[in-house]
Amino acid sequence: MEQLTQSLKDGQMNLLEVPFPALNHGYILVRNHFSLVSAGTEGKTVKDARLGYIGKAKARKDEVRKVIQTAKTLGIMKTYQMVMNKLDAPNPLGYCCAGEVIEVSPEITEFRIGDYVACGGNSANHSEVVSVPKNLCVKIPAGVTVEQAAMTTLGSIALQGVRQADLRLGESAAVIGLGLIGQLTIQLLQASGIKTIGIDIDEQQVKAAIQNCQTIAFSRNSEYVYTAIDELTNGFGVDAVIITAGTSSSDPIDFSGEICRQKGKVVVVGAVPTGFKRTNFFKKELDLRMSCSYGPGRYDSDYEEKGIDYPYGYVRWTENRNMESFLQLISSGKISVEPLITHRFNFTSAIEAYNMIVNRTEPFLGIILKYDQSKSVRSTVSTNGTPNVLFKADKPIIGFIGAGNFAQNFLLPAIGNDGQLKGISTARPANARNLADKYKFKYAAGSASEIIEDPEINTLFIATRHDSHFTYVIKGLNAGKNVFVEKPLCMDVDELEQIKKAHAASGKSLMVGFNRRFSPLVKSLMNVIHEKNDVQLSINYRINAGIVPSDHWIHDKSVGGGRIIGEACHFIDLASFLAKSKIESVSAVAVPDAHSQNDTAVISLYFKNGSIANISYFSNGNKEVEKENIEVFFNGRIAIINDFKTLTIYGKNKIEKKSKGTDKGHNQEVSEFLNNINSGSPCPIPFEEQYNSFLATFMCIKSISSNGERIIL
Repeated sequence: MEQLTQSLKDGQMNLLEVPFPALNHGYILVRNHFSLVSAGTEGKTVKDARLGYIGKAKARKDEVRKVIQTAKTLGIMKTYQMVMNKLDAPNPLGYCCAGEVIEVSPEITEFRIGDYVACGGNSANHSEVVSVPKNLCVKIPAGVTVEQAAMTTLGSIALQGVRQADLRLGESAAVIGLGLIGQLTIQLLQASGIKTIGIDIDEQQVKAAIQNCQTIAFSRNSEYVYTAIDELTNGFGVDAVIITAGTSSSDPIDFSGEICRQKGKVVVVGAVPTGFKRTNFFKKELDLRMSCSYGPGRYDSDYEEKGIDYPYGYVRWTENRNMESFLQLISSGKISVEPLITHRFNFTSAIEAYNMIVNRTEPFLGIILKYDQSKSVRSTVSTNGTPNVLFKADKPIIGFIGAGNFAQNFLLPAIGNDGQLKGISTARPANARNLADKYKFKYAAGSASEIIEDPEINTLFIATRHDSHFTYVIKGLNAGKNVFVEKPLCMDVDELEQIKKAHAASGKSLMVGFNRRFSPLVKSLMNVIHEKNDVQLSINYRINAGIVPSDHWIHDKSVGGGRIIGEACHFIDLASFLAKSKIESVSAVAVPDAHSQNDTAVISLYFKNGSIANISYFSNGNKEVEKENIEVFFNGRIAIINDFKTLTIYGKNKIEKKSKGTDKGHNQEVSEFLNNINSGSPCPIPFEEQYNSFLATFMCIKSISSNGERIIL
């Protein structure tokens, strides 16, 4: 199937042949008939992507600061590679579409195959097939065409702005910005019995609003605009102003303060700066409100991704109910979207539509893309890289499931010539196709099942979100594949036990990405510590983990598992590796926090050989200090590894070693895993050690909830 994408690197747009999107839990697959180009939002995205590097940096100052911070940690070359990977990735465009349901996740009862639906959100792209969560889809009612329904997302944005204005029958409102959302807003206000006044700096938009919406409208530059508004409101000013304009100027919000009545409301829907003049807002005690996109539920992963609805009695208008309401208004004839559709393009000519927007070669409002329903679409896409490759039986034949930033920056580059890349599947079809081309995979697949069921693939790399690791590991082992999985291996003890049984039955290699074991500095230290006999160690491991926002998926217990399971498992495993002993018992305490995240914690480990370790995992520090510091006390010596850059061993003779930048062993772990498969040797990390590390990790969570109780494994 084809999807419209744009490169952030050079702004190049393409209709890219990509695999079907994955059908996740709570999602439906929709074959698009029409999609709407959001000229404002998408136009800015396209313009920004076409800027040079300096222009991009000016437009994304926060991201530039992150790049600088990363460079301090990983070095300039590695950071450069990471930035280029980000810029090279094709980004799908669009968030408003409508079409026919072709597949439904088993647990969904609201939709059936053959239903016609309107869709919104980040996955409702300009693409022949889209995968959309159920709360961002609504059925198209009788009396509404599929083409008209493609307007639903923008209509719900306008409707939420009207709801935020909270106007009553007979009141008045000014709408600043008479683009598509502005004119939809005027129609919605009129349907509610509100006297409307439109304002725009563009004379053509003013004329279009007067014609399409039968409203009063003025140019912002007109010398009569203040007098006219004063007369239309009997000298009081409008009850509310809704700003639907997109501009870097503060004029819309300052102008709103001038024309709004005392104790009126100003609602910001469009992208405008809020550094306004205080005078009018202060004197009139104006109420400034923000309108969040489609309505309540937007940007809430529980609502959008998991499909958990808000109670109807407490949240009357969610984004889904706003979408549904907008369609009903079209169906009843209260609003008319037909006059707002100024251009129609075949999907194959989509790039022409964007060139028209960017270059403003002619006036436009609603721009519709139409999809060819006679065309067959495919789930799996062969790449141009290695279509006729012959795989050698003496090397691992690899399938990748998931390939986000970490996989792209560390795992894929590490494979080199040690393995043969056959198939890849990711949540974003365009990403799968891009990586398949870049790394010479034979094909990009639409689902993980295609990778797992491929009889030629003998080795899986799993780099998806944490909650899916268990399922893919079990399926991979049961299918007779060797499995490399990024941490964590699974999310709880029950899953760990099931993996233990599946691994034993499979006879295959299973390795978690505990890369720090393979760091050159760690290997050097191990040679010194255990040069003669095993010794008892005292380990102090401090991690300056940094803050992760409370709404990040890593903190979601059902998705990320929390930072102890998601990341601290690394440090628990490394301590066990250094001690060269299994963990016998654990205890842990955490600093109480408002969200119960337990991401500032002290973990104490006790080993069977008498060694001890203290892991200080702190999220309340400062990024100016290095992330990891390991101190190992043994036989009258102290060894210190500083952020995997330097190793210093103090004793009779001082030993110092340095790495080129921060080397946490990613290349070495992948190379050893693949070489051991090739040679038939045991897995570089024995399963018993991985099992022990994760059992200890899960017991840390239990100990925290038991106020630091020491728990025997």
